[in-house]
Amino acid sequence: MPPTSQQAVAETRAWVERIVIGLNLCPFAKAVQVKGQVRYVATGAEDPDALLGALCDELSALAAADPGVIDTTLLIHPRVLADFDDYNDFLDAADAAVRSLGLDGVLQLASFHPDYRFAGTEPDDVTNATNRSPFPMLHLLREQSIERAVAAFAQPEAIYEENMRTLEALGAEGFAALRARCRDDAG
Repeated sequence: MPPTSQQAVAETRAWVERIVIGLNLCPFAKAVQVKGQVRYVATGAEDPDALLGALCDELSALAAADPGVIDTTLLIHPRVLADFDDYNDFLDAADAAVRSLGLDGVLQLASFHPDYRFAGTEPDDVTNATNRSPFPMLHLLREQSIERAVAAFAQPEAIYEENMRTLEALGAEGFAALRARCRDDAG
């Protein structure tokens, strides 16, 4: 049974706190989280067309919002695109939506999925966990915010490599334990 919207948001918040920020997988996440500038939205979409509509609504809302109030949005969609290959195929349509709304160069998408797999990795490779979220989701980001964050970081290219080392040291069992704590936190 899919989670309620409240459950999906609660577990995603716990994931951001414990894994994304706790493991420092994204050194830019803590500031917007602490300031309350992350919008968490769980959609009840049950098919890709409904998800695309929800995505367009959220892209428009983020573009219109004051960045000091909403800097980024996590669009959680636990009822659609549970299969990673289907999710991955959907990303082309999602990127096309950004362009069709005239937001190319303004907003961009990052992808997260419970079964995320980088090209050339095995499904059980723990390094895939950098993009493994509790539920399928799309992260809507302001390009200006990314540029500012990257400019403030001495070696942004080193983030990926450090994440790989962190997850390899944690191991699959350690990551699974953290994921279980996120579910418990969401209670």
